[in-house]
Amino acid sequence: MGRSTVLDHARAAFRAREWPRALDGFRRADTLAALAADDLDLFARAAYLTGHDDDSVALYERAFAAHLEAGESESAGRSAFWLCFLLMGRGEVARAGGWLERARQSGVAERPDCATSGFLMIPGAVQEMYANRPNEALPIFTAAQHIGRACHDADLLALGSLGIGQCRVLLGDVEGGLRTLDEVLVSVGLGEVSPVVSGLVYCAVIETCYGTYHLQRAKEWTQALGRWCDDQTGLVPFRGQCLVHRAQMLQLEGDWSQAMDLARLALQRLSDPPGQPAMGMALYEQGELHRLRGEFAEADAAYRAAGRYGQEVQPGLALLRLRQGDTAAAVAGILRGLGEASNLDRPRMLAAHTEIVLATGDVAAARRSADELEALTRTQDAPALTAMADHAQGAVLLAEGDPCGALARLRRSGRHWRDLGAPYERARVRVLQGRCCAALGDDDEARLEFDSAASIFHGLHALPDLRELRVPALANARNGLTPREIQVLRAVATGRTNRAIAHEFVISEKTVARHLSNIFTKLDVSSRAAATAYAYEHRLL
Repeated sequence: MGRSTVLDHARAAFRAREWPRALDGFRRADTLAALAADDLDLFARAAYLTGHDDDSVALYERAFAAHLEAGESESAGRSAFWLCFLLMGRGEVARAGGWLERARQSGVAERPDCATSGFLMIPGAVQEMYANRPNEALPIFTAAQHIGRACHDADLLALGSLGIGQCRVLLGDVEGGLRTLDEVLVSVGLGEVSPVVSGLVYCAVIETCYGTYHLQRAKEWTQALGRWCDDQTGLVPFRGQCLVHRAQMLQLEGDWSQAMDLARLALQRLSDPPGQPAMGMALYEQGELHRLRGEFAEADAAYRAAGRYGQEVQPGLALLRLRQGDTAAAVAGILRGLGEASNLDRPRMLAAHTEIVLATGDVAAARRSADELEALTRTQDAPALTAMADHAQGAVLLAEGDPCGALARLRRSGRHWRDLGAPYERARVRVLQGRCCAALGDDDEARLEFDSAASIFHGLHALPDLRELRVPALANARNGLTPREIQVLRAVATGRTNRAIAHEFVISEKTVARHLSNIFTKLDVSSRAAATAYAYEHRLL
């Protein structure tokens, strides 16, 4: 096969988004004769999309030099921009800045009729935005967007619009900013934007939706990102930080096992080169999952590692300390986190502070945080934020001796969490609903709420919540259980099936079923999950 044929096949594979085949084709063609500048750009992009970042950097450097040698200053500037983008993503800020300056020296930055001049505005605007100066970043993104529209460059238009949407959110116009971001993703979905920019936009929008508590939006766009990734052969999913956000959504949906797998994959993707800031996000997510599953030593290690990467470890670490019984450390940690929280992080901190100080008996402090959290719901329409505020208000009202008022707020919170497909949060609300019903004397409804919560906790393997579930106490912890029934109950609590229990105790499955029936009757429960909760509550394990 001649070089021209190999090159044609590589270009066709690139257009078909078959990235490994494109990469191999360009590599073979390059060994036969040095590629032209435009093909080096494609080669570099294919290398990036298949995870070969070092190769991509070297290829963009070659493309820049080849464009300059051919007198193509605008194309050289474009290659330098993508090189800067790639290096910034790797955390090599100084090197990225050097390439950006080299691109500007070519003269294209002063040409408003040139799309490359707009691209070269983007890194500076991003730096302003990340430095929490959205007022300075917004006009730069707007200028870049105008150039992209005038030059009919879909990539530049998308990047400029993305930055505008993010800045609007940071400036408090959450609804307006999200509408802008939705519009950008429509252009991505229509295939108007290149793959690299598409992946970047998906990840940035999901992050913004998650950070502003618009979880339904985040879920929809995360699903769209998954389909987009699946449609491209050999694509390395975008890339550590976006995997973290996908893990966060899976955690919300109750798929904790897959969420942990994605968090670990994110760590692998982010480990080369080492030291990338998003490592902290991945480690924090691992800490959250370990905490929820009762793996406290692993959670502590993950939070500490996240902190070494500059990641804020609150409210997760404070909630861990609460579960470990160290309320002083929990209060100190969450107060420090609240004092430094950004506007976007503050709701999570307030919700955790309410939970922690209620556990210490400081109802007045909990009331202040719950009221501040509720006030934030008036600034934007985000169901998850409303659910958090109603949960906090319900918990405080119950502590203040108003179970009827608490129940109304908790039921509204539960509906929101149900609609968002968040089983764990819904179960936590049902525990409080059960306590309200018990306080109102409706023991039957209380028992139903506790049983439902226990079933969800059991399915999620949320052992700390199972242990802390306050099932109405019976007169006798063992309540007439025989020694064999206690053995069976302990086996059930560890998740064993009837067959496994029968094998362990050398009895028939029919005998196990009879024991379970007796246990359910004596404990007045209706499910294995509720029996498990009883065993934890009364320390029968």
